Amino acid sequence: MKEKIIEYINDYVRGYEAETRWGRPITGFADAHHPLIRELHKSVGPKHVMPDDVISGAKTVIAYYIPFTRELAAGNRGGTAASRQWAVAYEETNALFSDLNAGLIRLLEEEGWRAAVTPEAVKFDRTELISNWSQRHFARAAGIGTFGINNMLITKTGCCGRCSTVVTDMDTEHDRPLTEELCLYKKNGSCGVCMKVCPAEALGPNGYDRHKCYSVCRKNAEIYRDLGSSYEDDAENGTVGSEVCGKCVVNGPCAFWNK
Repeated sequence: MKEKIIEYINDYVRGYEAETRWGRPITGFADAHHPLIRELHKSVGPKHVMPDDVISGAKTVIAYYIPFTRELAAGNRGGTAASRQWAVAYEETNALFSDLNAGLIRLLEEEGWRAAVTPEAVKFDRTELISNWSQRHFARAAGIGTFGINNMLITKTGCCGRCSTVVTDMDTEHDRPLTEELCLYKKNGSCGVCMKVCPAEALGPNGYDRHKCYSVCRKNAEIYRDLGSSYEDDAENGTVGSEVCGKCVVNGPCAFWNK
């Protein structure tokens, strides 16, 4: 079943019709009760949703990472504002996630499993500036990557991409979190590019200032108001525009592991 799911995700992304193009996904299967997941109330926030809150008897969190293209990344380098293509890609990727996850749920249900996506996946607390469903942390538990100094997920093919998840009661062999450190700065102090290029100066060796980071995202949202926002709660709080940046994931060697 794992191979069938991986093939479905790969085929869906390859054939998805949009202005944006994507690379080959990386898919992992996390134990829904792995210690890294059980501690999300502490590592992310006290309101973080658990897999069992999504479906009772959850056993697996299917996580996948979809890389952007080198061309898209190149267009977002330089300057302080995100490129229009980057903002478009952000919104189109969110639409892809919604469609792909609906298809994954149907596929799993046809095989006799239950599956669901939490509504928290498309919400964002703009007071605390956190999500109550961290796609990146589930991808970390699924063995897809490790966190960089920029707080983004770095995979073995890079960090210039996005993650999504589906929760299921499918019983399968689970992937283990990576033990190899993929962030060069954390590994041996040899990088730190993301800290230098951050337009908000929000990144540092001891963490990042999420409020400074978000201020830049809001500036870009004002530029790209016409693209709207794919977060469900934005219509309620009056937030419009695509809240993007991406400078910290497009400029460093970990973007695509350039060699």
